Amino acid sequence: MYRKGHLGASLVVYAPLGFLVTALASIEVGVVGAAGVASLASLPDVDVRVPFVKHRGITHTVWFALLVGVAFGVVGLAVGLQRGVVGGLLFGGAGLLFGTLTIVSHLLADALTPMGIRPYAPVWDDEYTLDLVTAANPLANYALLGLGGVVVAVALVAGEAVPV
Repeated sequence: MYRKGHLGASLVVYAPLGFLVTALASIEVGVVGAAGVASLASLPDVDVRVPFVKHRGITHTVWFALLVGVAFGVVGLAVGLQRGVVGGLLFGGAGLLFGTLTIVSHLLADALTPMGIRPYAPVWDDEYTLDLVTAANPLANYALLGLGGVVVAVALVAGEAVPV
């Protein structure tokens, strides 16, 4: 998929968390989470700009997703520790989850294409593809973007409606 498709996929995957975050905190926090997830949606495609890194190689694996998740978890832990140990663990866990799921959403979107993904490389070389649409298909990319926008908007509004 292209940038718009990845953006939509990240919002679809974030929507359940966005609902929860909005219900527990506020719609502002839910929107900031959506913006954060959306801003990282195309991070695995940095491989097209890095010499000697194969496209849909290491940056399109669960290992990269975990690396990004751990990095965000460490930042969350550091920020949360200002509120105590419980705050540190909560923020750290949220950072781990958000970072990991953002990259996983990218992998899921790329699995829709004929090229597919090898999410466990180099440990296992199994390829996964649903072979539904090409990555360059503008209709598929815009449809995924639209779906993501609608799903996350509904999730955030529903989360705001939950009585606290």
